[in-house]
Amino acid sequence: MAIKDKKKYRRFKIKKRIRKIINGTPERPRLTVFRSNKQIYAQLIDDLDGKTLVSASSATDSIADKKITKIEKAKLVGQLIAEKAKEAGFESVVFDRNGYLYHGRVKSLAEAAREGGLKF
Repeated sequence: MAIKDKKKYRRFKIKKRIRKIINGTPERPRLTVFRSNKQIYAQLIDDLDGKTLVSASSATDSIADKKITKIEKAKLVGQLIAEKAKEAGFESVVFDRNGYLYHGRVKSLAEAAREGGLKF
């Protein structure tokens, strides 16, 4: 990766350092978060098969239509991913912050997923 954008390079290094340790299995998938400027996305991933099991984002119509802050949207995405995970039969997951700081939108998504019943 070229070092043109220092923020992206820093996040890339942190992401690689985290992923050396964290792996998702079919019994305990990896809950990964991606944060863009406008949206936030969450996925449950089985790294052994390389498949996404469940996903949720703030771009869905039920969340995108609301006039609320991005942190509140992240909270709704956390609740949605917890509901979908429960329906798919997953109780515990491994949380992957994907190189982002555990603060703000990432933190609110994680706390809402915990309140929704996911264990990590």
